Amino acid sequence: MTADAGHGSRLESAAKRLDRAVAVLEQRLASRVAEAGAAAGGLIDQERAQLAAELDAARARERQLEEAGIQASAALSRAIAEIRSALETAEA
Repeated sequence: MTADAGHGSRLESAAKRLDRAVAVLEQRLASRVAEAGAAAGGLIDQERAQLAAELDAARARERQLEEAGIQASAALSRAIAEIRSALETAEA
């Protein structure tokens, strides 16, 4: 075996080790990216659930306000009718 052959063998061995190290690094990086994506997805799901709960509460409040408006309108109608009746009685 010549010196050049021994040097080439060591170079090939180093290149293989480098390839393996790069492959391990790529796998770890892909794993971390997947973990980060899953964590971000979990946060988005939590935020979506919170927004849905807030929307449900706002809709419930809207229904309450609509009911209060209907009741106020009915009370005003009764008051107007009573005032008209009183005015008609006073005029007669």
